[in-house]
Amino acid sequence: MHFIYSAFLFALLTLAIPVIIHLFNFRKFQKVNFSNVQFLKEIQEQQASRRNLKERLILAARLLALFFLVLAFARPYLPGQNSGNTGRQNAVSIFVDNSYSMETLNREGSLLDDAKQKAKEIASAYNINDRFQLLTQDFEGKHQRLLSRDEFNDAVDQVKISAQSRTLQQIINRQQNLLITQPGSIRSAYIISDLQKNMATKPVKTDTSIAVSLIQLKAGNLPNVAVDSVWLLSAVHRPGENEKLVVRLHNYADEKADKVPLKVTINGVQKALGSYTIPARAVQTDTLAFMGLQAGWQQGLVELQDNPVTFDNQFYFSFNVSAEMPVLLIDGGTPNLYLKAVFASDPFFAAQRVPDGNVDYAGLNSLPIVVISDVKAISTGLAQQLKTYVAKGGTLVVFPAIDIDLANYRAFLQSMNAAWPEKLITEATKVSALNRQSPVFKNVFENFPDNPDLPVVKKYYQLNTSRGGQDNLMKLTGGQTFWAGYTSGRGKVYVAAVPLDETYSNLPRHALFVPTLFRIALLSGHDLPLFYTLGEDETLEIPPVQVTEKQLLKLVKGNQSTIPDVRQQEGSTMLYLSDQLHETGIYTLKKQDSTLATLAFNDNRSESDMSYLSQTSLKQLMPASTTLLTGSNASLKGIVTETNFGTQLWKLCIILALIFLAAEILLIRYFNPGKQAIKQPV
Repeated sequence: MHFIYSAFLFALLTLAIPVIIHLFNFRKFQKVNFSNVQFLKEIQEQQASRRNLKERLILAARLLALFFLVLAFARPYLPGQNSGNTGRQNAVSIFVDNSYSMETLNREGSLLDDAKQKAKEIASAYNINDRFQLLTQDFEGKHQRLLSRDEFNDAVDQVKISAQSRTLQQIINRQQNLLITQPGSIRSAYIISDLQKNMATKPVKTDTSIAVSLIQLKAGNLPNVAVDSVWLLSAVHRPGENEKLVVRLHNYADEKADKVPLKVTINGVQKALGSYTIPARAVQTDTLAFMGLQAGWQQGLVELQDNPVTFDNQFYFSFNVSAEMPVLLIDGGTPNLYLKAVFASDPFFAAQRVPDGNVDYAGLNSLPIVVISDVKAISTGLAQQLKTYVAKGGTLVVFPAIDIDLANYRAFLQSMNAAWPEKLITEATKVSALNRQSPVFKNVFENFPDNPDLPVVKKYYQLNTSRGGQDNLMKLTGGQTFWAGYTSGRGKVYVAAVPLDETYSNLPRHALFVPTLFRIALLSGHDLPLFYTLGEDETLEIPPVQVTEKQLLKLVKGNQSTIPDVRQQEGSTMLYLSDQLHETGIYTLKKQDSTLATLAFNDNRSESDMSYLSQTSLKQLMPASTTLLTGSNASLKGIVTETNFGTQLWKLCIILALIFLAAEILLIRYFNPGKQAIKQPV
């Protein structure tokens, strides 16, 4: 047994007072003279030994009452798990999970309401002078401070459902960041959550000086189907053309989902419908087609009808339908008539030709495709800018010049992980095969002849392909690469083995030349992502935008307006959100009154899996010192009190003191042992 206020034990010296009173309070008999004994009616006789018994019992009752009263003030307790430093101020961090999964119902209502109630119970188990931190999934700056108990309870009442989702390690790290600033206090951390499996996939590390407790709230396993992701098959979107949207559905339940209805709307207009049956714990993809889009930004929504879990039934996406596609043609000073004729044949392509010495580097990143031809040597500045352009997602097509500088092209193309011309081969040959599995040719040919007419080659540059990983579009008879694509960063580089000159091959006039270039251009979409994820995509990269103090960029949704932190990087503008967005949906990126882009934000789908960590899993993932509780415990306050302060005995001491005081009163009034009445005749 231990005492919180052990100094009160000195008051036990007061036990000597009743003893002293007992020893010196001797009863003195008074002598009374009677003139006649006939007036003495009755004589009470009492034996001395029995009278002493009563006095000793009264003394014992007084001593015990005083003893337990002193103990009550000293606050005795039996040590608990975390009660080694009882008596010092406590700094307590309490995490209330307010993610979407906490909307699930149990017998107390929603899990969030239950979690808020339990947070208040924990706070009530501590002393009035202890300090508390409230933490939620939002990780708001206002919660990174300690509050009084009343302030804490008010803050708990204001907690609402959030789209954020954090791991156990992130939560504990956040709690420890504040608690370590309180070195003189007893530091404790509580996590109140349903503890889904996605919250911890590897062992969690904690500070050994901080007592961590997990309170798991449990709800029934609910069936749930969600849209995990979507993507469009076309990189470039043209007005009025057919679009194909791939939808990825995930059944998170342990039972089959039958005939789940789905619809796709674009700008509020329904474009496609579907109904799907998905096996248990399975992922299914399907392609939905629609058309008739006008030029401009498109606001898309995929919507499921799936109950009772509804927070992940909607998935937003956005994309831009371009009225035209800009193409930059870079040459050595003389326009290439073949390239000019190719892109002039379709009004969708807006081709601009510039010599290699007059390229606008600042505008490169706004272009989806750049074509270089007939340039003898690439300047160092242009080479560096093109490398950055490709790394950020651009597409570069390279046709060597007739009088090429081989060393210069090697340095230029090798830096982008692409093949480079090694030497000129003057032996005549022809293209022997097309790679119909390449994205450029896939699903292009309805019927492919057995003996197709392929380009004839008179001479060519042998390409060094030692890097590997190329997408061979065409191969020569001997297996050498004739035209291939290479991935570099987020972009693509296509290198041809011949210049666009008929003395090298008939490629410039061949029937394959135009559709191949068109397909490369249409696959070179340099657009923004279809969607972003709240809590994960905190940095957005957009084409370069010049801003001033009076011309700020802002994200607008209805009446909500957010101003991100804007920084300029080489060839792009970076937007830093820093947890400023908390609602899913479509946001418009504006510069004053002009619309620059439309951006879609969705929830993290990790909350969709309604599977929970078991007690066994938690013991494996958490340190051995962690206390594991369940939401079904009747009195969480009592458990927390016993864990942190031990079993409190002061109430028992008060009760015992009152019992012995009552015993003393009863002994004095009603306990008269050994009395004997003697009748004397008159």
